[in-house]
Parts: sequence; structure tokens; C-alpha cells
Amino acid sequence: MAQVLKVLVVDDVETMRKVTAGQLAALGCGAPDLAGDGAEAWRMLERNRYDLVISDWNMPAMTGIALLQLMRSSPRHAHTPFIMITAEAERSRIEAAIASGVSDLLVKPYTAGRLATSIQRAMAHQVAPPAPEHAVTPVTAAPIAETVGQPQGAVHLPPTAPPPPTMLLVDDTADNLHVLANVFKGQYRIKAAHNGEKALALCCSDTPPDLVLLDVMMPGMDGFEVARRMREHPNSESVPIIFVTALTDDSSRLQGMELGAVDFVTKPIDPTQLKLRVDNFMRYVELRRQLQADYDNMLAMARLRDDVEAMTRHDLKGPLAGAIGIVQALADAGDLDRRQAEQLRLAEQAMLQVIDMVNLSTEQYKIETGKYVLHAAPLAISDMLRRVVETARAFYAGKQLVIAVDTDFDVGTDPPSGLGDAMLTYSLLNNLIKNACEASPERGRVSATLYAGSPLRIEIVNKGVIPQEIRPRFFDKFVTGGKAGGTGLGTYSARLLARAQHGEVAFAVNDEAHTTTLIITLPAGPSATAP
Repeated sequence: MAQVLKVLVVDDVETMRKVTAGQLAALGCGAPDLAGDGAEAWRMLERNRYDLVISDWNMPAMTGIALLQLMRSSPRHAHTPFIMITAEAERSRIEAAIASGVSDLLVKPYTAGRLATSIQRAMAHQVAPPAPEHAVTPVTAAPIAETVGQPQGAVHLPPTAPPPPTMLLVDDTADNLHVLANVFKGQYRIKAAHNGEKALALCCSDTPPDLVLLDVMMPGMDGFEVARRMREHPNSESVPIIFVTALTDDSSRLQGMELGAVDFVTKPIDPTQLKLRVDNFMRYVELRRQLQADYDNMLAMARLRDDVEAMTRHDLKGPLAGAIGIVQALADAGDLDRRQAEQLRLAEQAMLQVIDMVNLSTEQYKIETGKYVLHAAPLAISDMLRRVVETARAFYAGKQLVIAVDTDFDVGTDPPSGLGDAMLTYSLLNNLIKNACEASPERGRVSATLYAGSPLRIEIVNKGVIPQEIRPRFFDKFVTGGKAGGTGLGTYSARLLARAQHGEVAFAVNDEAHTTTLIITLPAGPSATAP
């Protein structure tokens, strides 16, 4: 028995809501709930749970993208599949939808079959990290609800050589249809209708034409009425119309344009001129057809990137963290000579650098795109800072630096704890200590001091000053002061990682003393705020 999905359809046009509801019923998904805009949809989401949300993009009160972002920020609806219906062509807006966590994009005009494929993709790729299963094979005969939960195949990219566009010729005179068909024969797929009723049925079918050449003066349903009804159906609302008519008055032309006609051709037709006009417009049609393929490819790439990030997080960071713990335990054992201890610190530094790269390539992307979710936990900041400093001493031994660590709390008292993500904090401390050591001259001094309080404060001081020309952009991406091998990512990523934990990184320069101070603030943990 087919599984019935609880679906919420959001569209500000009542006709579109009803047609989509009918398509869902035909696909075996059951009767959906309907909302007229994002605000109404959110009120319904606060009262109900849904298996799937299908929403138009542009709506009053609350747009589809605003609704999507609100859902993704809600623990209750963060993983609900979301299909966005759009006619948008701007790449930046589509990238924003993907970054906001859209499950699939459906480009207008769309058919019931394309809707079914979109639902399968959305249901197969649940928004939940990690997501091992991706897209699905297109729907064939089974209702969409029957396929939910079944094993799915790989993403099927659009064919490289799609069939030629389809043109519908509509005229009540057979000779006129014959003339028009001969003009475009061999270049486009031709369909013909000798009355308005048949034309409307073809346009509203699951395979609507890409362009309609429509006569105006026909018995029964005239061309204007056909156009009006086409604009009321989702399968045909965006299909371009060229009126071919003997009418030449301005009022008829205006009426046609109001119904969304893209051109007005008068009879008797000039075959050469008509062909040029149609060919020019068909190039636009091809671009619109390519949008769905482009959006599918963008989603596939985004999902591949998410899967790689999940693999990196679970298959690389976990073992690295375990290896660092082993190295730290060996170093703390106390039965190693100085050379062995230094080698362990160098090994720890190398593993920390790998973790830094992982964090910068996975967490930084999520933070930059607003997809990162902080799971804060108490942090042993004092111990973490001491280990980073000890590792830096071994790594920068060749510069003969004095690297000191200090605190302002009394001996014998519990050290203050922070609140955040251990890996992010380790990375930002390591980056900033590394930055200070690289900027310091040989035989210079670098100090790191932890100050208790709420928030916690860490000050890292080194000899040398930030060049005047880069001070306003010191935390910008790819800004560097000319250090050998500098990437300009260290301070940028450190502040990004701090802000992701509700902290901050700033700097102060003392030109007279020729020193630079990096100031880190992080939320205090329970021990720092307990009475």
C-alpha cells in the first residue's frame, strides 16, 4: 500500500494551490494542506509536522526563501524536505537557496512528472548530516508515495543532446496549419490544433509545448480565451505565445500583450520573417529549459560537497583527535627525555595543522554560509592554551623564541572554563599563537595570558607591529603582511571561528613599544560564573 505523505503547499495564487493539490493526489501523496503565503505556512508549521513542504518563491507577507530559512533555524523543522518552485534565473539567488538548505528546485513551467521526480529527490536526500543517500531515479509508473524510502540510484544528469523544442500551431483553417508546419518542419517538433479546446488541452497536459503560435479568430473558444485559460494553469502559465492573426487594430494587440503574448504576427504571414522571429525567441526558450538542468547540477554539486565534508568530519577528524590525545598522554607521562618530548610536540603540531585545514575547509564554509550549528560544551581553556604554547615552543625552536603562558587566577583555585567547540577553539588558538610566532623576530618574546571572568579573555603579545597599510583589513580574507608563505587566512579564520562561538578577536598595536596584542574573548563556562 502506498505511503501517504503529509504535504504543505504554499502559493499566493489559489488556482496554483488547487492544481498542485490535484497533481499530488494523482501521484498518490494524499490531499495536502494549503497556505497562501509564508507567514500563514509558518503558523501551520507551528501547529503541525509535515513530511514535505512545496513552496513558491515570490509571495507577499513572507517569501519562500524566508520560510525556508525560518524552517532550517527551527529544531522542529530543520530536516523537513523543502521544494522551492521558482522562475528565478539569477545564479546568486539559487546559490542562496541551496546554501539555506533547499531540498530541490522546481523551475516553472513544470509538469506532474517533473514534480514527481522533484519529490523523490527531496525525500531521498533528507536535510540531516551526514546524508549518505542522494538523489533518485525518475518516476516511471509507480505513484510517488510508493517510492519513498526505497533504495535510490545516483543522480541522473540531463542528456547531453535534448530533443528539439516543441511548437504548437493553432488555427481553424487546415491550409494555414499546413503552411506554418512547412515553415518549421525538420527544425522543431510540431503539434497542431484546429480549435481552442484542443489547443488548451495540449497546453495544460503533462507535456506542454515550448511555444504556441495561436490564431485569434476561431469559432467557439477564440485565441484570447485560450491564452487567458493557459495563464491559469501551472503547466501552461509560462508557455510563450505568439499571436498569428489578421487583426491589426491597437486594441487587439494590447489585449494580446496583456495576456502575456511575446509577439504579434499579422496575416498573411511572411515565412522568412516569421521563421527569424521564432528562431530568435526559441533561443530564449532553450535557455529557460536549461535552467532546470543547471539547478539540478548545482544541487548535485552541493550535495557532493556536503557528503565530502561529512566524510572528512567523521573519517578524518575523529582519528586525528584520538591520535592527538595519545600523543598528549605520552608527553604527560614524564618518562621521556627532552628529545623525545620535543618530537612528540612536533607530531602534535603536525596533527593540529591537519585539523586546522579540516576545520577551515569544512566548518569555515558552513560558518560563512550560515549553515553551522554550534553545540557548545565546557572547555578546559587553560590546559588547551598551555598545550598549544608547548607545541609552539617545539615547532619554533629554531627561532629561539621565548613563548610564555600565564594566568591571572590564584594558585590552587580551579582554572576557569570556556564554553564552545573544542576543535574550533583549538584551531583559533593555534592560528593566533602561530601568527604571533611568525611575526616575532628571532629571539623575541611571545606571551599568552588567560584572564578569568565573563567573558574569558586571552591576550597574545608579540614583538613587532602590524604594518599600517593592512591594519584596517587585518582580519579580512587573504590579507597578509608579507610573511614568507603567508596565506592571509590565519587571522580571518580565527575571528570567524571565534564569532561562531559567540566570541571575538581584536588587536591593539603599541608603536612605541613595538608590540602587537591579539585579544580573544570567549564565553565563560560554568566554573567561571559559579558563585
